[in-house]
Amino acid sequence: MFDIVARFPDKAWLEATAEKLNQKMLYAVEKAKKNDFIPYDTTSDGEFKRTDIRMWTNGFWPAMMWQMYLATKDETYRAEAIRTEEMMDEALADFKTLHHDVGFMWLIHCAVRYKLEGNQESYDRTLFAAQTLAARFNPKGFIRAWNGRDQQGWAIIDCMMNLPLLYWASDMTNDPRFRLIAMKHADTAMNHFVRADGSVNHIVVFDPETGDVVDTLGGQGYEKGSSWSRGQSWALYGFTLSYLCTGKQEYLDTAKRVANYFIANVGSDYIPRCDFRQPEQPDLKDNAAGAVASCGLLELAKVVPECEARPYYNAAVKMLMAMEQHCSNWDNDIPAVFNKCTVAYHQYPGRHSTMNYADYYFVEAINKLRGQEYNFWMPNK
Repeated sequence: MFDIVARFPDKAWLEATAEKLNQKMLYAVEKAKKNDFIPYDTTSDGEFKRTDIRMWTNGFWPAMMWQMYLATKDETYRAEAIRTEEMMDEALADFKTLHHDVGFMWLIHCAVRYKLEGNQESYDRTLFAAQTLAARFNPKGFIRAWNGRDQQGWAIIDCMMNLPLLYWASDMTNDPRFRLIAMKHADTAMNHFVRADGSVNHIVVFDPETGDVVDTLGGQGYEKGSSWSRGQSWALYGFTLSYLCTGKQEYLDTAKRVANYFIANVGSDYIPRCDFRQPEQPDLKDNAAGAVASCGLLELAKVVPECEARPYYNAAVKMLMAMEQHCSNWDNDIPAVFNKCTVAYHQYPGRHSTMNYADYYFVEAINKLRGQEYNFWMPNK
């Protein structure tokens, strides 16, 4: 297996970055503890913006706390992870408002806590989330994304990162239904979201009665038929994880095709644009796309022959180092690290802001490169 730890070219940078993360996150925790909401974005005054407890990004903060706890053994992080896990019970109680992003919201911290500590409440929360996600499956082959009145047939590429919740549930309950649902959706995404060149659609609209494709939409990218970079990263990492969870070769082949496209289009600065097919101006970047893709590329490098692994690994390392050099803020003036995240091409505000999951995936990638083999997206392994 390609050794992603031994191959890293600059151990001094890696350790210095890990220490800067620790100092920044300790500062961020003190800010977060003053609030009755879960951090996502920051204000111009260096404070966290108020968010709704049902927000799809809320799982990344406690997951980042567990990542930092495993890296440092500092109880500050563990306590904050548990505090915010319990806060999210309000969202579980209001289950009618939940959507397909419940994997993001619960798998990567509740299931992690259950694995590390055997906490039964954490297990129950995660299984409830898995059952909620499974209930969104349309038997014509896809998981419904959102709850909009006219969105019964809408599915989005982001869901590839929620499928590990279903693989986890099958393993934990010895019930194949969850895995079969996940694989059916992955098959649909492989056939209808991923284009021949490795680019992906963000949104595919299906006829909810027949399963036929009705339309494809640009979603958070520039336009219909474009190439939203974070969607590329969701597909890259998501198909890699589906391969790791099932061993299905087609998922690995798809992940490689998306990865090859991503690397070919990331650009010489290794900081992804918001959309790989956007106009030259404005030059919108998205740090989150780079961080997600880097995690996927590191996992991909472990499971392919060395001749294939090297370009995946090198691209991941270059993206991480470029983000740290050009897009980071290590001062204690804001409780977040990366400041060139873009929610969606046409969303104002939301351009070149902070987002908790850009920080989360960067922390995950740094921990991988420092030797942490435990994968939060497969917490039962």
